[in-house]
Amino acid sequence: MRTGSEPTTARSPLRMRLWFSVWGLIWAVFGTAAFALTGRTGWAVACGVLVVVVVADLAWVVHRMRQGAHYQPGRDVPPYEPPDAP
Repeated sequence: MRTGSEPTTARSPLRMRLWFSVWGLIWAVFGTAAFALTGRTGWAVACGVLVVVVVADLAWVVHRMRQGAHYQPGRDVPPYEPPDAP
């Protein structure tokens, strides 16, 4: 049986990060449109750059979620011993 410090019910934060990215994308698109309509070009460009960053992050999160679960050792594999402190 494993006796390491890892939780037995650990979950990936990717789903939460996906929703944060969607929320950020909505606000960045809204900001880009609002600043463009009011004539504030600098702020519109800044929000547009933020849209690009958020879309890239969203694509990366979706890519990682589609990869599925990665190898995790079973309960019969003992945990690594911590390195000795000098």
